[in-house]
Amino acid sequence: MKLWHCADARSFRPLWALEALGLTYELEMLPFPPRFLKPEYLQTNPLGTIPFFEDGATHMTESAAIVEYLATRYRAQGAVDLAVDVAGPDYGAWLNWLHYGEATLTFPQTLVLRYTRLEPEERRQPKVAADYARWFVKRTVAVENALAGGNDWLCAGRFTAADISVGYALLLANTLGLGDELAPVVQDYWQRLKSAPGFAGAKAAQRGASAIPAA
Repeated sequence: MKLWHCADARSFRPLWALEALGLTYELEMLPFPPRFLKPEYLQTNPLGTIPFFEDGATHMTESAAIVEYLATRYRAQGAVDLAVDVAGPDYGAWLNWLHYGEATLTFPQTLVLRYTRLEPEERRQPKVAADYARWFVKRTVAVENALAGGNDWLCAGRFTAADISVGYALLLANTLGLGDELAPVVQDYWQRLKSAPGFAGAKAAQRGASAIPAA
């Protein structure tokens, strides 16, 4: 298995899953955005997006889908169980959180990132960024509700791939300075996530790999 990754980008989701499961993989670090800063990457992924994941003949580009693939395909071999049973009561919630983390929580933050940091000064849009920051914060109420009553994790009563998907959105929120706007129960959840299986390993892996000069 091989993962193409930029530090703390969406590709952190599959990196976190790989580390949590204890699987053997190759990591290639890229500068962000790679389609501009390392154009030869387009030969690997013509979209130029991160992540790109390869497992034999399987090629994938969607971070939450890769996490789902790893959690289910390698469930039996994993050091922890990131999946839930298809016939179980939490399967629907698990799938929903996997997609909620990306489509509902990460998407608005990408616009904040673009219009506050990535665009040239003359193209930045602080009003657009502020609107989407509010959108993101309001949509974390679902996370807040899921954790109500003392729940440590989003579903199944344990740490799963659902927490990895949503956890990355919280990582990005803290990178963008939005973490302090979240409800205390969500901030406490973020602290638990940083001690969850695979998180520290993923952080260490990207630090170590990024120290290796590109070939």
